[in-house]
Amino acid sequence: MQRRDFIKATSLGLGAMMIPAYGRLIAAEELVTKLDVALKKRLADTALAAAKAAGASYCDVRIGRYLRQFVITREDKVQNIVNTESTGVGIRVIADGTWGFSASSNLSADTVANAARQAVQIAKANSKVNGQPVQLAPTPGAGEVSWATPIVKNSMEVPIKDKVELLLGVNAAAMKAGADFCNSMLFLVNEQKYFASTDGSYIDQDIHRIWAPMSVTAIDKASGKFRSRDGMSAPMGMGYEYLDGKKEDKVLLPAGGYAYGNSYDMLEDATAAATQAREKLKAPSVKPGKYDLVLDPSHLWLTIHESVGHPLELDRVLGYEANFAGTSFATLDKWKSKDFRYGSDKVTLFADKVQPHSLGAVGYDDEGVKTQRWDLVKDGILVNYQAIRDQAHILGLEHSQGCCYADSWSSVQFQRMANVSLASGKDTLSPAEMVKNVENGIYIIGDGSFSIDQQRYNAQFGGQLFYEIKNGKITHMIEDVAYQIRTPEFWNACSAVCDQSDYRLGGSFFDGKGQPSQSSAVSHGSSTARFNGINVINTARSLG
Repeated sequence: MQRRDFIKATSLGLGAMMIPAYGRLIAAEELVTKLDVALKKRLADTALAAAKAAGASYCDVRIGRYLRQFVITREDKVQNIVNTESTGVGIRVIADGTWGFSASSNLSADTVANAARQAVQIAKANSKVNGQPVQLAPTPGAGEVSWATPIVKNSMEVPIKDKVELLLGVNAAAMKAGADFCNSMLFLVNEQKYFASTDGSYIDQDIHRIWAPMSVTAIDKASGKFRSRDGMSAPMGMGYEYLDGKKEDKVLLPAGGYAYGNSYDMLEDATAAATQAREKLKAPSVKPGKYDLVLDPSHLWLTIHESVGHPLELDRVLGYEANFAGTSFATLDKWKSKDFRYGSDKVTLFADKVQPHSLGAVGYDDEGVKTQRWDLVKDGILVNYQAIRDQAHILGLEHSQGCCYADSWSSVQFQRMANVSLASGKDTLSPAEMVKNVENGIYIIGDGSFSIDQQRYNAQFGGQLFYEIKNGKITHMIEDVAYQIRTPEFWNACSAVCDQSDYRLGGSFFDGKGQPSQSSAVSHGSSTARFNGINVINTARSLG
């Protein structure tokens, strides 16, 4: 599910329909409790021993406790508050060269041992139809280690009363500034994950994420016309301190107003959203044609996600996702040629599982591999993909890149997108300076609707705010903008990227993949970037 789709669902009061998938309902007080690490180690050792005794050549055990809190409001009303918890064990083995998996929500020693033996039985049954034995890249045992998201304030410890007051205050601020409707939400996640394997790893991790979306709508009562502007928050791997709204984390945009980095002023953004939603009602419609686009990181993250992150997932490249999520134009022959130009020489795109505050940042992935950063596209040339332990040999790698993930103890871990980002430009360049060099362009802020084909080659992207650029100056807001791309042509049209001082994260809190479908959270960072000669259409005319 895409992030905007989830917003639409919750704003219609349908969000509660999704809750059962996340586990049992609990009291808010239970969100701050943890399982004893010594207990988790004993259970893991029980599973490892049972699996080896049953004939497994490899076994890993994941004991997970997944906690979530959703607070959903609209105008002056609280629509829903939900606290959920899901706890259990997932056991994956290799026996007779084949994977097997079993899981249970019962954490008794006998049940865990039985689950391990069942995983081995499944692997042996699967081996009868397996064409090629699993080739598992080696990874050193980590020993007994721990890792935690570096948070200042645990979101689960903040009283619900304070969260409700914040959101209702946000709605009131938007209404006071001219909005007719406003809904705001908090999505809070804590994943307590314990991993153990026959490699000798015992890894305890405490992962936190936060997202504070909103949507503000203004109506022209005379015509019935309406326009909306979504919030400019990014989902982050942080605690409640993300909502502190520190001044030093704000970036002044060339069109006026602010973008937000590692903290977010939700009240300020609500006021701006109402003003801009009303301004959109009066904005002229775009004239279709070729434009130079200046894309803010709050917009560009989604283009990166769809046109770089997904097509460079190795399982998609190999066709493993063809039945559900598609394939990729970025086939192995292009990588093997060592000269396939994915983008211009301004474009370096990298995968990263260690960047602070990003959604995908962890110390170790769900195969016990220590996380890292690596280039996917270097100076425009395709140089790598995203791979896990049983895929590494395909690329000639001696180790996994550490991008394996499961969204639950009950789900099998598999290859998921790392944080994929555009590297900042090497030369000093601010967004305002970039705009000065554009004669005929459009400045786009915020993510919008999009469409992309199954190979991630042809696509179309909208946004939240659009501004005309004429002769180096932003003139006025415009509306009904979407641009069309072919992925390599688009990235080869990149002529400039602002420096590191403008680098910001965006991301998806609910990125779906797999059958049965799993959801992950992933960030994408960039500085403001310019793309020359991009085809822009008028969406109002396209709809007739």
